[in-house]
Amino acid sequence: MSNRRVSYFYDAEVGNYHYGQGHPMKPHRVRMTHNLVVNYNLYHKMEVFRPHLVSPSAMTRFHSDDYINFLKVISPDNMQEYIRQLQRFNVGEDCPVFDGLFEFCQLYTSGSIGGAARLNQDKADIVINWAGGLHHAKKAEASGFCYVNDCVLAILELLKKHERVLYIDIDIHHGDGVEEAFYCTNRVMTCSFHKFGEYFPGTGDVSDIGHNEGKNYAINFPLNDGMDDDAYKSIFHPVIGKIMEVFSPGAVVLQCGADSLSGDRLGCFNLSVKGHADCVDYVRSFNIPMLVLGGGGYTLRNVPRCWTYETSVLVGEPVKDDLPFNDYFEYFGPDYRVHLPVSNMENLNSATYLEKTKNQLLEVLRGVEPVPGTQIQTGQVDSQLNPRGMDISNTSEERKEHAAEMAS
Repeated sequence: MSNRRVSYFYDAEVGNYHYGQGHPMKPHRVRMTHNLVVNYNLYHKMEVFRPHLVSPSAMTRFHSDDYINFLKVISPDNMQEYIRQLQRFNVGEDCPVFDGLFEFCQLYTSGSIGGAARLNQDKADIVINWAGGLHHAKKAEASGFCYVNDCVLAILELLKKHERVLYIDIDIHHGDGVEEAFYCTNRVMTCSFHKFGEYFPGTGDVSDIGHNEGKNYAINFPLNDGMDDDAYKSIFHPVIGKIMEVFSPGAVVLQCGADSLSGDRLGCFNLSVKGHADCVDYVRSFNIPMLVLGGGGYTLRNVPRCWTYETSVLVGEPVKDDLPFNDYFEYFGPDYRVHLPVSNMENLNSATYLEKTKNQLLEVLRGVEPVPGTQIQTGQVDSQLNPRGMDISNTSEERKEHAAEMAS
């Protein structure tokens, strides 16, 4: 089905921000992805928007006022005056202070909140924001290269319209910030497939299933090194299929961290671009409003390959394996192709382990109250339907970019 209405959010400024020398997180990869999307002519199949910047108060729908105020004022020049806050908010090492830090957070977050608002207004079936997906940030703490949790803020926006929202995370790292934010509610189900065991962030055990009202609404599939396409598909399809059946979400947020690809600088899985994109295609097949975000991904030449191919899957337009000439063509040598062979690393996930864990999770999902019988407390709904500090009128104003400017 290629007749989906797809919207795509991108701001050319995003590639100008730099975490610092030697830091693995490079916002430049989003610019490289966009350039490939343009040179494959995929932007003709989408409505392309530059996000309207959300206000700092919009970020305090999840984050604490103190933390957002700190992100606004901190800079490399005044760091020495904020030593205590740097420690308190976990900013400095993995999450460094760099020039334009808050503007960078505003940019990637605005695409996700604006994208969610667009889905809510029924102006699109699928929205893409490759700059988003920073899933580790906590209420009052930066973590794992993430400062503002755009995934959580986008889900809060979707909850204004949808009774139930599903969050799926295929980054190699556990989606801890999103799980923690919604651990005690049955309106959001989080589902994360991740490397587990002596690996950042250290959370996401199979036995972590949610608490109180949210019990059975957090799904974690812990994995070992070497996950390949076939093994991943053998668990992803049945688990997500069962979630769709029992939870019946009104909208889905899919975090597509590309650090689960073979050969990632920080990752240890062995997925091909096609194997990664199969997850995107499968979620798309349910025909539920869908917000697609980026996330991790630290081998600079592979991230744009992955996200461009996934853009083509989302718009239903096949692309040639040979890469078109683009501004960053030399990065993609010596093959200059989308699809590269995976490594010969061993898959340390036995069929027995995957089957056992899959069955354990399917059992948890049997404990989910069948829809539509979900009991909701009215007070809780009111607070989530109209969260404090949110000027709803703001989020939907995006400036549509002229197609001619797109190739710039």
